[in-house]
Amino acid sequence: MRRKIAFVAALMLIAFTGLQFIRPKIKNPPVTADIQAPSNVEAILRRACYDCHSNETNLRWYDKIQPVYWQVAAHVNEGREGLNFSDWKNMAPAEQKAKLWESINQVIAGAMPVQNYVMVHPSAKLSKDDLVILKAYVSGMTPVNKPGDTAKINAQMQQLEQWQNAKFTIGKLPIALNGISYMPDYKNWQAISTTNRFDNGTLRVIFGNNIAVNAMKANNIHPWPNGTIFAKVAWDQVEDNEGNIKTGAFKQIEYMIKDDQKYASTMGWGFARFKTTKLIPYGKTALFATECVNCHRPQKDEDFVFTQPIKN
Repeated sequence: MRRKIAFVAALMLIAFTGLQFIRPKIKNPPVTADIQAPSNVEAILRRACYDCHSNETNLRWYDKIQPVYWQVAAHVNEGREGLNFSDWKNMAPAEQKAKLWESINQVIAGAMPVQNYVMVHPSAKLSKDDLVILKAYVSGMTPVNKPGDTAKINAQMQQLEQWQNAKFTIGKLPIALNGISYMPDYKNWQAISTTNRFDNGTLRVIFGNNIAVNAMKANNIHPWPNGTIFAKVAWDQVEDNEGNIKTGAFKQIEYMIKDDQKYASTMGWGFARFKTTKLIPYGKTALFATECVNCHRPQKDEDFVFTQPIKN
């Protein structure tokens, strides 16, 4: 019996030792376009985000032991793909603000930092004070809404005039590069949530089709059933002289369609975006959906959906 135990232990030791030589690469390219931020903001980002979202990954000794190393490498490679602060200056200002807004909301939703990473790296956890500092930083990058903003009001009125003077004909609906068509029927769906994009001054309403609404009522959302469709519509925010906020010019509409077979390569969801009143499909190739997946990846425990049913 002792020999058997010793033999099994020896095999396990050999296997464990062998695993240490099977290591995915974590490259740290030179940092040439790092984010420039106030010292208190940079300190938070470096402490909580840089290990997975920069080219300055700091591996502790326990990160280097297999099989932990595999998981850490996956966190780093996926993290950099979604957001890399070492490439910050290569992004347009609007994209920078959007990335920070997304990051803050992922922290609020509990999706970031990844929980199993925080268990081993407690310093990565963000406090309420950290969030206040980050929110103030992002808000400071965005122009404040002006009551009675004539530029936004004129853009809205111009759209309305074009719509009133247009001669509508039944034609082909716009189609995204991945084959998803614009769906005008979203206007008859139920509004299930709203978001306020303080980073770019837009107001968004999320609509759900009947399958989505019924799934929410039955709490059948882990995963969402095939056939679920969300439509997120964005408008400019317009503030009147009394401080009331309303929708202004139409900006874009985005769709998420659940079909775990058809869209298996993008985590079971089909993504599409149509911009401006001309409903121009977003993206230069069908791979644009990868960008959408990377944004939603932190919500994988919620089937990649940010919009959650309101709980009593």
